[in-house]
Amino acid sequence: MKKVLILVVSLALTFVAASAQEGQVKLKYSYADLEPYIDSTTMRIHYSAHHAAYATNLVKALESYPDLKSMPLMMLLRNIGTLPQPIQQAVRNNGGGVYNHNLFFDVLTPASKSVMPDELKQIIEKQYGSLEAFKKEMEKAALSRFGSGWAWLLVLPDGKLTITTTANQDAPFMDVALTEGYPIFNIDVWEHAYYLKYRNKRGDYLANLWKVVDWKQVYSNYLRAIGE
Repeated sequence: MKKVLILVVSLALTFVAASAQEGQVKLKYSYADLEPYIDSTTMRIHYSAHHAAYATNLVKALESYPDLKSMPLMMLLRNIGTLPQPIQQAVRNNGGGVYNHNLFFDVLTPASKSVMPDELKQIIEKQYGSLEAFKKEMEKAALSRFGSGWAWLLVLPDGKLTITTTANQDAPFMDVALTEGYPIFNIDVWEHAYYLKYRNKRGDYLANLWKVVDWKQVYSNYLRAIGE
């Protein structure tokens, strides 16, 4: 765990915003580029309304705390329990919303670019037996999360992978619900991520999401997590 925490602090937010005031990650694709698996209307609303609101509300919550406003977001979230009581819940909800969405949007790509590096495939197959078995475990976790939340793929201190979930906008490394590991991939299972296209069929959304995963980014995140 110590190695992971050192990486978390030193890397800060390599694939997400560096501090609370920097807000949303810039999309690497247009709203329509993930069609037909994620529709453009959902992407536009998800990014420009839901995600933007989290970023705006986080900055607003920290207006009277300039020292916290400039703190790396991951560090801020790791210390939720030590923050001034008046802003704890606002930072937990909105800071988590910024971080979680930044990672999620960063690990998506147009279907034509969704190619898994052989190195990552070997790592997954070694631990889960096959890529399909891994996907089933991720989908099982995502389907088991009651209500709104996230499914996560984390790297443990020994380099192995683990799958977990969090509720609402919690991130797995928050001190209020600490889960060991470094996030390299996540799936948004809030209804706003899929309801316009898939209605109540979360399973269909999950099955199609694999077609637009940026596996190169996931592998890059993995290499950072193990210190390479």
